[in-house]
Amino acid sequence: MSNENMNILDHLEELRKRIIITLSAFLVFFVVAFIFVRDIYSWFVKDLDGNLTVLGPLDIIWVFFAIAGVIALTLTVPLLIFQIWLFVKPALTPKERKTTLLYIPGSFFLFIAGLCFGYFIVLPLVMNFLLGLGEGLFQTMFTPDRYFQFVIRMTLPFSILFELPLVVMFLTSLGLISPVGMRKNRKYAYFVIVVISVLISPPDFLSDVLMIIPLVFLYEISISLCSVVYKRKQKREEKG
Repeated sequence: MSNENMNILDHLEELRKRIIITLSAFLVFFVVAFIFVRDIYSWFVKDLDGNLTVLGPLDIIWVFFAIAGVIALTLTVPLLIFQIWLFVKPALTPKERKTTLLYIPGSFFLFIAGLCFGYFIVLPLVMNFLLGLGEGLFQTMFTPDRYFQFVIRMTLPFSILFELPLVVMFLTSLGLISPVGMRKNRKYAYFVIVVISVLISPPDFLSDVLMIIPLVFLYEISISLCSVVYKRKQKREEKG
């Protein structure tokens, strides 16, 4: 067997190892979350007037599995990022290893910040707005699947999109993007932000606005951070 084939097999074995570790951690977190799922459920619905309405016994287990799955995914994210770093680590220079390792805690912080922003700020505003539209006209009843789908749509996208500044800093440190390019393509970025916001948010104007404004703000912050990283990178190259 050639050296090239051996290298490919080694990479595949390493990838399989990282996947197994990540999936194992997810299963452990899932089991732990499922053990405490009733307490977690009570916390999620504490602000609702009345209990959620189930249409069948299978809805109950679906809700518990969905809650445990989201909690497990959230807890697995930092480990997943670390496993990705370990996988690509051999291909990085010592300086690149040190630089990329610094991004791991930041990525987890931004992920949690996005979840908190969506759950504590966006979700109540959109919920109150939508319920206010039907006040006095409809009797509102929530089924668990509809309610938790709504919660996930109002929180999970923010946890992913809040990673934008960190991704921009990382790509800038690798020399793949520059602040000049980000400013030049600002109008296209805004268009993409609007499209993404409309697609992932509920079909109402307030939800779209609440999604667009923080994303535009994140993009502008990303440009500033890109400039900082780009200038530091140029100074290091000049000294080197």
